[in-house]
Amino acid sequence: MSIETPEELEALRRAGAVVRKMLEAMKQAVVPGISTAALDEIGARVARAHGAQSAPMLVYKFPGFNCISLNEEAVHGIPSESRKVKSGDIVKLDVTIELDGFMADAAESVVCGEGTEAAHQLIACAQQAFREAMAVAVAGRMVRDIGRKVNTAVRRQGFEVIRELTGHGIGRRIHEQPTVPNYADPAQRDVLTEGLVLTVEPIIAAGKGRSVTEDDGWTIRTADRSMSAHYEQTLVITRGEPILLTV
Repeated sequence: MSIETPEELEALRRAGAVVRKMLEAMKQAVVPGISTAALDEIGARVARAHGAQSAPMLVYKFPGFNCISLNEEAVHGIPSESRKVKSGDIVKLDVTIELDGFMADAAESVVCGEGTEAAHQLIACAQQAFREAMAVAVAGRMVRDIGRKVNTAVRRQGFEVIRELTGHGIGRRIHEQPTVPNYADPAQRDVLTEGLVLTVEPIIAAGKGRSVTEDDGWTIRTADRSMSAHYEQTLVITRGEPILLTV
């Protein structure tokens, strides 16, 4: 969607603020031995307290309130009581909610316990790629300029983007136009316009960057089982610095 009124921007800010509260509560709860189902419920309680619903459940009937993915799982991991987080795991917390007809989406990756230097570097790379992409997330630039910045930042540190997984427009629905690839896709010819709401989300791998879908039909992991990291925020395009709704 493109924001047309101050009221729409304020509604999106409220949705983004709930996403942030959920992520912070879940991040603080990542300790060895906790189940991904318990993490999911922590986020769900925060959402319900603010009158928000799980957008993946609402739209796609996803079998969890949030997507929680571990290690080689890149996105769409299903929360489970039997899946326990271990020290050193990379935990990806992906939150999308609906509040009063508007949706916001963000994801962060954290290491449980101390973890390895490689795990921390991978997570830091995804965050850095996002920050560098913000320099070109400006009205009048091409959508593919964002992907070019992300891919350059990721490959500079020896990692790869998972090309099949992209950012997207958002607002009234989870997935709207435009698609926001994490590389300079020549087929992506859209221009960023003032007021456009979208997600930018580097999803990267320590290995070759190819992905497969698990037998559960939801979880997408790296084909070579290399570690992955995911960093995402919902933002509004302006003529200058973008407005970040979920920080």
